[in-house]
Amino acid sequence: MINNMIDNFGRRINYLRLSVTDRCNLRCRYCMPPGGVSLIAHEEILSYEEMSRLVSVAGQCGINKLRITGGEPLVRRGIIDLVQMLVKIKRLDDLGLTTNGVRLAELAKDLYKAGLRRTNISLDTLSADKYRWITRNAGLSRVWSGIDEALRLGFYSVKLNVVVIGGFNDDELLSFARLTFKYPLEIRFIEFMPFHKNHLWNYKRHVSAQDMRGRINVYEKLIPQHRTNKTKIAVDYKLLGGLGMVSFISPFSSGFCSSCNRLRLTADGYLRNCLFSNQELDIKTPLRCGENDAELATFFHKAVNRKPPGHGLTLRSIQPAGRAMYAIGG
Repeated sequence: MINNMIDNFGRRINYLRLSVTDRCNLRCRYCMPPGGVSLIAHEEILSYEEMSRLVSVAGQCGINKLRITGGEPLVRRGIIDLVQMLVKIKRLDDLGLTTNGVRLAELAKDLYKAGLRRTNISLDTLSADKYRWITRNAGLSRVWSGIDEALRLGFYSVKLNVVVIGGFNDDELLSFARLTFKYPLEIRFIEFMPFHKNHLWNYKRHVSAQDMRGRINVYEKLIPQHRTNKTKIAVDYKLLGGLGMVSFISPFSSGFCSSCNRLRLTADGYLRNCLFSNQELDIKTPLRCGENDAELATFFHKAVNRKPPGHGLTLRSIQPAGRAMYAIGG
């Protein structure tokens, strides 16, 4: 049953983002209201065994890259067990995890032993006061402890995901970029996006990737980098003398939909073919009804066949994605 999934626009789909929970230990202002949200019932969430089986089926369909997401994946009990299960899946060449980093220091060693080598940490500011405001949490020092621990253990890819928000953290671009002089990190600057239920969104807060590069270039030379076997989602640079990378992700100003290679599987068992689409395919029901792998594979192919050409975003409108980011998976 091994085959490659090619959508109607010639894109090879080989990347799955797996959300393991809709729960999170932060309340970021652009993601959640202060009082929290209504969570998915426990019995509706896929078990680790169910997730592992679906990832295995996805691998038979041509998926060879997987990223564990949430919510916040490190708040789900037994997450180490899931990593151990996933690293054993044949045809899975690349396993990563995206986290807010709050629990990373205490779990990094076990994650590494389980086989994880790549992690992205969402971190929008280097200021303790700003961090406390944006996340409604005072855990910045814990996040840095997690970053230090991941680097100490030898994770070969540690990336910081920085959502750049005008009037909040766009004055920290240079400080983030200069981290690469000291650490072998990849700093990924991401344009602020008007996703569904973004409680902080205003088009005036948008800072383009071109603007970001220009502001950094005034003080530090950005040297373009070309990496093979990589999609066009991020444009990569190094600072002269830097140990790490500086990347820019620009869904608005440049766009990367023409090279999008991903599907998403939500924690409650729905396949999504675009972050900003409200289309979902229920794969949990046939899974729990006992369908075989071949039948389950048809759902991955259906999702790919329905994949839209692009996200259709504009700076002054919000796509009705049907769910907030925490419920879809980052």
